[in-house]
Amino acid sequence: MLKDDVSVVKTIDDAGSSRNGAVRDAWQAQVQRAPLRAGAVDKTISDHPLKPLYGPDDVAEIDPERDLGYPGQYPFTRGIHPTMYRGRLWTMRQFAGFGTATQTNARYKFLLSQGQTGLSVAFDMPALMGYDSDHPRALGEVGKCGVAIATLDDMHDLFRGIDLGSITTSMTINCTAPVALAMYLAAAEEQGVPAEKLGGTLQNDMLKEYIAQKEWIYPPEPSMRIITDMMAYCAKHVPKWNTISVSGYHIREAGSTAVQELAFTLADGFAYVEAGIEAGMNVDDFAPRLSFFFNAHSDFFEEIAKFRAARRIWARHMRGRYNATNPRSWALRFHTQTAGCSATAQQPENNIMRTAFQALAAVLGGTQSLHTNSLDEVLALPTEKNVQIALRTQQVIAYETGAANVIDPLGGSYFMEKLTAEMEEQAEDYFRRIDEFGGVIPAIHAGFFQREIADASYAYQREIESGERIIVGVNDFINEEEPQISLLKIDRAMEQDQVARVRAFRSGRDGAKVADALAALKRAAESEDNLMPHYLHCVKSKATLGEISEELVPVFGRYREPAFV
Repeated sequence: MLKDDVSVVKTIDDAGSSRNGAVRDAWQAQVQRAPLRAGAVDKTISDHPLKPLYGPDDVAEIDPERDLGYPGQYPFTRGIHPTMYRGRLWTMRQFAGFGTATQTNARYKFLLSQGQTGLSVAFDMPALMGYDSDHPRALGEVGKCGVAIATLDDMHDLFRGIDLGSITTSMTINCTAPVALAMYLAAAEEQGVPAEKLGGTLQNDMLKEYIAQKEWIYPPEPSMRIITDMMAYCAKHVPKWNTISVSGYHIREAGSTAVQELAFTLADGFAYVEAGIEAGMNVDDFAPRLSFFFNAHSDFFEEIAKFRAARRIWARHMRGRYNATNPRSWALRFHTQTAGCSATAQQPENNIMRTAFQALAAVLGGTQSLHTNSLDEVLALPTEKNVQIALRTQQVIAYETGAANVIDPLGGSYFMEKLTAEMEEQAEDYFRRIDEFGGVIPAIHAGFFQREIADASYAYQREIESGERIIVGVNDFINEEEPQISLLKIDRAMEQDQVARVRAFRSGRDGAKVADALAALKRAAESEDNLMPHYLHCVKSKATLGEISEELVPVFGRYREPAFV
């Protein structure tokens, strides 16, 4: 092109730019004069400021090749598989557990008959806290918030008639996770399924317990030792098993913002990576089996951006900071559950719509598996009818909406890319603040996470109480008379039957064999031996969950959370 031609083109471009600028200025003046409608907000549910409109200037610093790439390729912003749901849908994994193992087994078989494609075990509070069903502290809680599991027989009953070699199982359990895994391995062995064929996930995320959910036995340091022992054992003996599902879900349920959920979850994940490396493992031997568990809340676009930012952050840190060379170590895989904390007891049918939009956000964000909450879960464990509606919600999204036909359909949106980048930047700022404490565990001891979440929760509640943020059926669009719905009830007789089964289990075993196995576990804890073979030996010797958990208290101590101001 001749010099004069270049000048002409530049003049035309400048003129066009001037005209566009004048149009933009006129529009901005109109926007500034127009008041916000009632109920409209200029920030996300997590208090992130929003512009009224996004355009090319907002993404000028984003390099599509560097920051987005292609699905299945670094930095995995657009998804971890090349074809995503065009090749295979996400796993529909409804979280379920109540009453006895036999009752929950019937619910699993119902869900599988309705098209569920994976299992997810909800344990009751005694099992989660390390108590057998007949312990005095278990009174009134047996089978109430999940299934009662105290013995190896319970685990056998839980999966009776279900081939553990052909289905993946997720278990939401933490401080007693090694006992649950040992029971699962033993139950599979009795079915004739070798450990190397087993696929599934153990939550096993103790750091988030100290941060948010508050279910613990031992202090953080020995808990990390148990986790790294499990990582090493499974890498060698149960290679298809995800040893940790790093959980942001409970952080969000405790009241965090989306950015806090993102940052604190990934910080925990990095802490597990560092612990594995410090234990002498090669990062690529265990990192591919780490997975994540996120919340899908109601701010539709913020949630999608959170999922996309999580993949990009994880990939960059794993490759650049921890020197992982296996692309599977860079790829963040995650399960999603719709937000229980967003469900309302008022007008509970509205929870169906909330769940649907939250589930769609998870799908558009690229989740690998999904649980959709039932409309009644804010009031009780779900009935069979309501859990079927929740499962059908996923199936409608998968087969009727078209959302699964295109990979990352919101990728390239000015708003989505800007919001993703801003969430990533804010998460990195949190990482720097955590590093100033010396890492995640020192920050836990200092109460950093707890205070951040408490402040965010308080601010959100104030917005609801003031009416600044509308929750349909709660602070606006209220019905004077609320409809009555049928709830699942767990009766007292079930607890008494479970207690009797646990006591019968103890009376029918070899007490000396149990005592020897527990003593060997304790000696291993006092040494540097890997604990998982000893957990497995205890389970096969018919020690109970509570007995195994309590055996290590004299060695590791019992955690007491300090008061924070």
